[in-house]
Amino acid sequence: MIVWFNGAFGSGKTTLVEELRPQWPEALVYDPEMVGYVLREIVDVPTGDFQDLRLWRRQVADLAVGLVEEYRRPLLVPMTLVNPGYLGEIFGALKDADVVVHHFFLKVAPEVLVRRIDGRSHFPDDPAREERVRAWCKARIEACTAAVDTLPGDTVFLDGESAPRDLADQVLARVG
Repeated sequence: MIVWFNGAFGSGKTTLVEELRPQWPEALVYDPEMVGYVLREIVDVPTGDFQDLRLWRRQVADLAVGLVEEYRRPLLVPMTLVNPGYLGEIFGALKDADVVVHHFFLKVAPEVLVRRIDGRSHFPDDPAREERVRAWCKARIEACTAAVDTLPGDTVFLDGESAPRDLADQVLARVG
């Protein structure tokens, strides 16, 4: 089983997964961004977004299936995935492999997303890089918000402004 947490950058996907870990210790955490980081070291990403690489999408699905099949443990996946074609491609491959996917989307007001993005730090020793990352995340808020209308019908929407503990309880109740 895969529990996919989707939403804009700053919506709380990683925070929710961190909240779930102690309550669901057998679950594995799989962050598809890591696949993107590896690919960036090997090939150029002309658009700047590794999700645009067909190989990224294929590898994300293949590794997720492999982790589920090999380890027979639930997989928690915090990853923004709002391009309908890309989501369909990845989720279709998971379905073709008979992997059950529970898809959650964290809805958060744009002004809250901006505040959260501005409040986090990934590269404290490199202010210029930090600002580029923040700008990149903020530039995608509108597309992430608009994607709500294009997500699969079985997507479960969560209030990403709720306390992480409450969200974790909702997820656990839903997935059993």
